[in-house]
Amino acid sequence: MKAAQKLTAFKTILTKEVMRFLRIWVQTLVPPAITMTLYFVIFGNLIGSQIGDMDGFKYIEYIIPGLIMMSVITNSYSNVVSTFFTAKMFGHIQEMLISPVPNHIILMGYIGGGMARGLMVGLIVTLVSLFFSSLTIQHPIITIAIVVLTSMLFSIAGLINAIYAKSFDDITIIPTFVLTPLTYLGGVFYSINMLSDFWQNVSLANPVLYMVNGFRYGILGVSDISPVASFSLLAVFVIALYGYAYYLLKKGVGIRS
Repeated sequence: MKAAQKLTAFKTILTKEVMRFLRIWVQTLVPPAITMTLYFVIFGNLIGSQIGDMDGFKYIEYIIPGLIMMSVITNSYSNVVSTFFTAKMFGHIQEMLISPVPNHIILMGYIGGGMARGLMVGLIVTLVSLFFSSLTIQHPIITIAIVVLTSMLFSIAGLINAIYAKSFDDITIIPTFVLTPLTYLGGVFYSINMLSDFWQNVSLANPVLYMVNGFRYGILGVSDISPVASFSLLAVFVIALYGYAYYLLKKGVGIRS
């Protein structure tokens, strides 16, 4: 395929994915905003007023970056895992695979759709947070880079989950038993400096901790983790998972068999 044809194919897949979640925006964009509003009210205002400051910030200011990142992670992942599995189940992916469209274009189209939803929800949650606290972004470039890489990473992870899934039950296993625990234990609601040395070391094995703290550094300028470590981990995971997803798609794992 020529470059112009590849671009057209990518735009077609991406547009389809974006329009899919925009058509049902009441189900895809509104619930995360409501859920995070409850977090802001309960954890930020009610419980936060009893906790006091954390790392020199009001508790609600401290948890806002983590809650934004949590919404980005969840929605980027869930968008791709559901839409790709549905396409696989009804044979849409098989049709794409026998077409002249390169596998990496198919991958980027679905990943782009997941990123679009994740970043859109993240923006909505950010706007909602302004009703509870004023945010001044300390490092805009770092903030944008971290959130974009994170949404890309979990979009790819959702696609890999969908490739292996054999039923709708299979696409809920990872979010329920892996993604949710890692997110809640990823420093969203607390600083790992509050933990004992042993649990601090255990927490350092959680990749979500690096993403949340990298994003928090971009917004607040404070972090339990070096921003360099956050970028390095994200870059390695994005490259590794993209390569693995491309391999699975090329081999037709879970699709052709």
